[in-house]
Amino acid sequence: MKNYIITGSTGFLGSRLSKSLEKNDRIIRNLNSKNCDLRNKDNIYKFKEKYDYIIHLAAWTQAGDFCLKYPGDQWIINQEINTNILRWWKEEQPNAKLVFMGTSCVYSENSSLTEDEYMKGEPTESLYTYAMTKRMLYQGAKALNQQYGLNYLCAVPSTLYGPGYHTDGRQLHFIFDLIRKIIRGKEYGEEVVLWGDGNQKRELVFIDDFIKILDFLIHNCNNDIFNIGAGQEFSIKHFANLICEEINFPFEKIKFDTSKYVGAKSKCLSTTKLSKILNTYNLKNLDQGLKETINWFYQNKVFDL
Repeated sequence: MKNYIITGSTGFLGSRLSKSLEKNDRIIRNLNSKNCDLRNKDNIYKFKEKYDYIIHLAAWTQAGDFCLKYPGDQWIINQEINTNILRWWKEEQPNAKLVFMGTSCVYSENSSLTEDEYMKGEPTESLYTYAMTKRMLYQGAKALNQQYGLNYLCAVPSTLYGPGYHTDGRQLHFIFDLIRKIIRGKEYGEEVVLWGDGNQKRELVFIDDFIKILDFLIHNCNNDIFNIGAGQEFSIKHFANLICEEINFPFEKIKFDTSKYVGAKSKCLSTTKLSKILNTYNLKNLDQGLKETINWFYQNKVFDL
């Protein structure tokens, strides 16, 4: 039986991944900011048990314009977190495999978004600091592998969605923000205003699909980096229209505020490398995935939070 330790275990991905691993009779140690503040290096050293896998999901960030508001804090805090994990891995857990998340915002706007371009070019300006902390994490893992032979895997996700998103007051990723605003437009007659002109494009992967793919990569691929995406993107208008159709709200009532922050205009990860190693690569239908997510919003009254 394998031992896993997961940082960021209370996040959207962390909580679902932990439950999935437990179903397969794996021993899980869940860490979060309350039981192990990773900004203090001494905290992680309290965990003396030897682990087979370190799954590092913790990061100090939020959706929306958070990266624009706190670039300095993001640099210092994320560098502290990542450096402390890397040091602990090297000194206390050299036989463990470090699995960590990259970010699609690392890629240059002129990039083909293939893994060999992860460290090339300039990241999107508005997300620059956060992107560079992720590049530093990747380089740190590569350096420790080169010098000490430590084993790692870097997964670069597109935007994840599905039931069970966090409800603790943090800013919502775009698809959850769209669902919440449109539901409130229907239920409470509120004005629905979306950021940008609606033509910016995004890519979604259902959370359970991502976890299945990640689980395969964790146990079959070493010292490598993989994009995990849908290979297809749609405009914000398209997503909004699908949500409107599902809850029976007139799309024509939606307004777009072009003065607001929108981030990258397009962001669709190349999945060529991933497709080559998977026998099947089937993702949940977008309509069905949105339906399940919207049902979760209603069942848990998330739109009231």
